[in-house]
Amino acid sequence: TCSLLRSPKGFPKLKNDTFLRAARGEETEHTPVWCMRQAGRYLPEFRETRASQDFFATCRSPKLCCELTLQPLRRFPLDAAIIFSDILVVPQALGMEVIMVPGKGPTFTEPLKEVEDLLKLRQKVDVTAELGYVFQAITLTRHSLEGKVPLIGFSGAPWTLMSYMIEGGGSTTMAKAKSWLYRHPEASHRLLRLLADVIIDYLVGQVAAGAQALQLFESHAGHLGPELFQDFTLPYIRDIAQAVKSKLKEEALPLVPMIIFAKDAHYALRDLAHAGYEVVGLDWTIRPQEARAQIGKDVTLQGNLDPCALYAPKEKIGELVKKMLEGFGTQRYIANLGHGLYPDMNPEHVGAFVEAVHAHSRHINKH
Repeated sequence: TCSLLRSPKGFPKLKNDTFLRAARGEETEHTPVWCMRQAGRYLPEFRETRASQDFFATCRSPKLCCELTLQPLRRFPLDAAIIFSDILVVPQALGMEVIMVPGKGPTFTEPLKEVEDLLKLRQKVDVTAELGYVFQAITLTRHSLEGKVPLIGFSGAPWTLMSYMIEGGGSTTMAKAKSWLYRHPEASHRLLRLLADVIIDYLVGQVAAGAQALQLFESHAGHLGPELFQDFTLPYIRDIAQAVKSKLKEEALPLVPMIIFAKDAHYALRDLAHAGYEVVGLDWTIRPQEARAQIGKDVTLQGNLDPCALYAPKEKIGELVKKMLEGFGTQRYIANLGHGLYPDMNPEHVGAFVEAVHAHSRHINKH
């Protein structure tokens, strides 16, 4: 179904808007559910589609991104699709080279070492020229979904991208990137500002292409404490929400719900609740009741089953889902995992998770 590039106009009518209604705080018959990394290596068909291609070459192929995005929806009654892409396409747009090394993950051939290295980055990025392939993938996928469920677009947040650009890949401590925050605060802000500006244009472009919701991934928030988060992360997270919304208005584009997912940032939940996002995503290290108490009634919560719970037997998954739904309540809530699916997970257990959310939330709503 992922043929023909069509224009971002005349999209099919949406049949299941449960996810969007929950994001906006409207009442839903069941709790909507989707999974981070639902298009992933745990699916044999994903591994097959990806086998012959370099990872970032796949990201640059709208047709393949569309196919990978649709695969989990053919198997599971998910309430949303998320476009297949990667957060590191943004550093690529700034002129950095990133390659996917088997067994190691994403690797920057020349990470930022000195403040002077910032001059090597593109200071003005034309997102359509650099990231147009993502926009094409979104438009194509939105048509190919045939209105089945809404399509989520996303970006990495500035600190998470900065940490990759300095570390050159994954890191357990983020010590190199954090040392910039302490040693070069001005240069750090320059880099974060540059990233935020690109992210704003990138997210607006995704909505123009057909994305119906947006998620910002601050995946490395857990490496910071309250002070660094307050200084180097929160201002940009707030600014991105505000700027995206005002640009969407200016360009007469739909005002789509926005989700902030700052992993391991319980220390900042109160701040995130007031950062301008309709939805706050949660990892699995916080109790639902505590999150609700800190975030209040006016923001939808998303999360937060421990992904490793999917290794449990199916009955146990059902029990854990029921407990999670009782903790969050079935309204103003989007069920998800507290992080992405892992490659060795059993697809049947993912199905059990999705079905348990629907069954238990319907049951709770009736009684």
